[in-house]
Amino acid sequence: MGMDTAVSSTGARARTRRAILDAGTAVLAQNPTASLADVAAAAGVGRTTVHRYFAERSDLVAAIGTDVLDKIAAATDRARPDDGPALTALERICQEYFELGESLAIAFDDSLAGTWNWDDWDEETEADQALARLVDRGREEGTLDGRLDTDWIVQILWSLLYVAWQRKRGGDTKHNALSLCLYTLRKSVGAPS
Repeated sequence: MGMDTAVSSTGARARTRRAILDAGTAVLAQNPTASLADVAAAAGVGRTTVHRYFAERSDLVAAIGTDVLDKIAAATDRARPDDGPALTALERICQEYFELGESLAIAFDDSLAGTWNWDDWDEETEADQALARLVDRGREEGTLDGRLDTDWIVQILWSLLYVAWQRKRGGDTKHNALSLCLYTLRKSVGAPS
């Protein structure tokens, strides 16, 4: 019986932590100066509960940074960057990254830059490496424009995602913003016909 209690307690703690992280991401994406009380209200928990998991706002923000990197890694894996033609795989990555929603929006928000120290973001991740390998493969196989170097193509991808999310935040439909993003990606980095 003690083991069952420990397991359910751990599950409840994980769900509460996840709710706080998700609420923190959503709240900070809308208001970078939001307080822990604002996050607690959005998560449906008390402020003391948030403090139990994250002693200070900076602890929550650091955890959000790690969480966003984890989500990018999972999205990269779901996109299967090694499967099929490189341009098709790059489109899948673009779709998966776009679906990160507020996590992507918070990563793009320059107004948040002074509110966190995301040390992990300075290091190249496995997701970064997988994306670079995909682009290199596409340039070699001829599905991506060989005149564009790898870094340029990666930066185009992130720039298009930024514009698509700004468009969605401005009121465009998610479907239209993503469709425009994918169309522009194909036209800008695909090999010329």
